[in-house]
Amino acid sequence: MKKRNIRWNTMKILALGFLGVILTGAILLWLPVCNTRPIAFMDALFTATTAVCVTGLVTVTPAAQFTILGQIILLLLIQIGGLGIVACVTAFFLILKRRITVRERIVIQESYNMEAPGGMVSMVIRVLKGTFVVEGIGALLYAFQFVPEFGPIKGIWYAVFHSVSAFCNAGIDILGNDSFMRYVDNPIINITTILLVIVSGIGFTVWADVLNNGKRIMENQVPRRWWFTRLRLHSKIAIVTTLILIIVGMVNFLLAEYHNPGTMGNLNVGEKIMAALFQSVTTRTAGFATVSQAALQTESKVFACLLMFIGGSPGGTAGGIKTTTFAMLVLTSISLARGGEDTECFGRKIAAANIRMGLAVVMFAMTVLFAGTLAVSALEPDVDFIRVLYETVSAVGTVGLTADLTGNLCRASQMVIMIMMYIGRIGPISLALLFGGIAHSRDKIRELPERRIMVG
Repeated sequence: MKKRNIRWNTMKILALGFLGVILTGAILLWLPVCNTRPIAFMDALFTATTAVCVTGLVTVTPAAQFTILGQIILLLLIQIGGLGIVACVTAFFLILKRRITVRERIVIQESYNMEAPGGMVSMVIRVLKGTFVVEGIGALLYAFQFVPEFGPIKGIWYAVFHSVSAFCNAGIDILGNDSFMRYVDNPIINITTILLVIVSGIGFTVWADVLNNGKRIMENQVPRRWWFTRLRLHSKIAIVTTLILIIVGMVNFLLAEYHNPGTMGNLNVGEKIMAALFQSVTTRTAGFATVSQAALQTESKVFACLLMFIGGSPGGTAGGIKTTTFAMLVLTSISLARGGEDTECFGRKIAAANIRMGLAVVMFAMTVLFAGTLAVSALEPDVDFIRVLYETVSAVGTVGLTADLTGNLCRASQMVIMIMMYIGRIGPISLALLFGGIAHSRDKIRELPERRIMVG
């Protein structure tokens, strides 16, 4: 089978795989044994969608709605959504000791957007091991707060659930309907959540690159001062862009909310800085909240929409158009303004194909966002536009932050939000290529005369 057909089949596997898990999860969450009270199938479907798409928007309160069995199923859906269908299927094959074929290795390569199929299975194994190790460390740190507060059994369960939810950038909690707001001044909860979100959102490929570079330094193969310069270009852009967005976001939220009594106004200076840092990180698709999102200043909501739209880095659990896409387009604009023809970064030229794909990702994401926002605005004429925009950006960026709107939406609006979460998880460009028939489009390529048009 040709590689382009395998790529198309990979997209089908991802799209249909996520859809299948969502429907299965909805049926399971709908069962009476999983609920403390009757639940509408629409709410079960919405909860399954938000879990598998690792978003965090909910129409019910998981802590009050689901039994321990329902919460376990919810946790499994979050874990599957965070790791991805391909990684989970590969893990299942490995458990059964089934041989991974060459075709399946190429599917893994395409799903992780790697350059070559070599070492794909070992990479998935490292991803799985790394995920469980980091989630275990996160659960241990959470336990220092939850065990004394809720007791050993419930405390450990809370620690495990929220560690997985934070690492997978799901933002779903089983504490109540106020997320982490009660812990706005708690360093353990704040720092643990921030680290889990950043580590998972930076991308698994960056993990591997940083660890390999660290290993070479420890073995004295390269000088310590080269710890950053020897990283791949992708890793450099992802790390630097992530740090810039976190710092800029923190400063923005700190200045905008410093005197706002509905968010950070009643905290001391140290707590305000911690709350602003948490808000900056969580808008990068995490979904947890330590301050009321509805009470945010309008400028904070607008800036949060930008951060949610950008999201995290490729190859991780985060959503959005991704940090590397955003950075690449910014660099392209700067290069064009300076009269350059190439997009350069850290002494390297970014391929033109990457730039075209980045533009397509942004355009498709903006199209989905515009259509979804327009639909929800029409269905909810009495809701402020900024609240609708906050909800729809959160959905398409798989963030999960809400200005207290999700549960109050009509069923039609909730259906629109579900579709946006699904598209945001599998990627707008993947869905467009899937329905566009990538398997056959390249057979019709032909050279055409080149002409210039007026731009700007």
